[in-house]
Amino acid sequence: MRPVHFVPNNDIQLLESGIALFPAMLAAIDTARNDVFFETYIWGSDDIGSSVEEALVRAARRGVRVRVVLDWFGTGRRTATRLRMRFAEAGVRYRVFNPWFKRGVTRTHRKLAVIDGDVAFVGGINCNDDWFRDYGPATRLPAPRWDFAVEVRGPLVAQIHLEMQVQWARVGHLGIVNRINLFREMRKAEPPGGDTPMLAAFVVRDNLRNRHTIQRAYLHAIGRAKKSVLLANPYFAPGHKFRRALAMAAKRGVEVRLLIGVGEIWLQDMVARSFYPKLLASGVQVIEYRKTQLHAKVAVIDDDWSTVGSSNCDGLSLFLNQEANVVVRDHAFAASVRAHIERGMADGVLVHKDDFAHVGWIRRTGYEVAYLLYKLTMRIFAIGYA
Repeated sequence: MRPVHFVPNNDIQLLESGIALFPAMLAAIDTARNDVFFETYIWGSDDIGSSVEEALVRAARRGVRVRVVLDWFGTGRRTATRLRMRFAEAGVRYRVFNPWFKRGVTRTHRKLAVIDGDVAFVGGINCNDDWFRDYGPATRLPAPRWDFAVEVRGPLVAQIHLEMQVQWARVGHLGIVNRINLFREMRKAEPPGGDTPMLAAFVVRDNLRNRHTIQRAYLHAIGRAKKSVLLANPYFAPGHKFRRALAMAAKRGVEVRLLIGVGEIWLQDMVARSFYPKLLASGVQVIEYRKTQLHAKVAVIDDDWSTVGSSNCDGLSLFLNQEANVVVRDHAFAASVRAHIERGMADGVLVHKDDFAHVGWIRRTGYEVAYLLYKLTMRIFAIGYA
């Protein structure tokens, strides 16, 4: 299992929602001189999708090497096919991840971009409009989708750049010998550690060497927490180890608060609520975010550990799909993440123990059945979920 390697001397800026991300990303693409790598799960057929598409086409036409990877399932066959034709005409190199589930059920859920090896963008924000639902693009949200990304400059960009080059090769027709060689090259490229600001690590999850790296980063930080754990996530359904780590932290006096998105997928809501009684009994605070679609995957632990990325705290992200997070060890950055999460919690609804004392047996049974079905599905497709 690959350990988390922190690299010093980075400049990392937190970006709230597409309102902050896309102007910065488009400006970087429009000034690109050498190459652009871009990867996403959902590519919307809306103004945001069109603006990114046009920026990539402009870059390719002025001689920049542009490579795009998108997920076939997340984006949809029709949009993936249209982009293939448009990009081929413009000189953009383009690959689709796992079309028709030819390589199993794994998806790339990552949202990444690297421009000229100088600046990278990492987060949970898909290439679509904040004002419309991910899975109902004709349905307007009551407020912009709540999500985050980071803009990265400094030594960590080289690691993100290398990972995107490797992903480009993996998605192509790569034989077993070349895959082994690629794996060896990634091992050689591990960065040295450091102890000067701003410390950051790029943490990915895949089904080879990095199967449990993101969960391990979370568990290590939660296990060492002394004061507080604040976590915001839209699809909360982690395995037993993760839930136990949160409960144990609360029992030893750590303030543990979870901000969980609800109202998007009813079955997911039922699975998450099946965990509430035990979490609440252990002292964990649970807040449901109902203002709009919560899509943020962020956490801050104590005063100096924080993470922003694409990984949900559920079986799909932690045990099956390809994901990418940035972990930062920095007091000022952690304070910024904390402030955002606390504002989100202020917009949420606190769940009390008594709320479940009066839930009828039919609903309680429904929560348990939903969890058992989810657990069975994850055990079939995601090795390691329990």
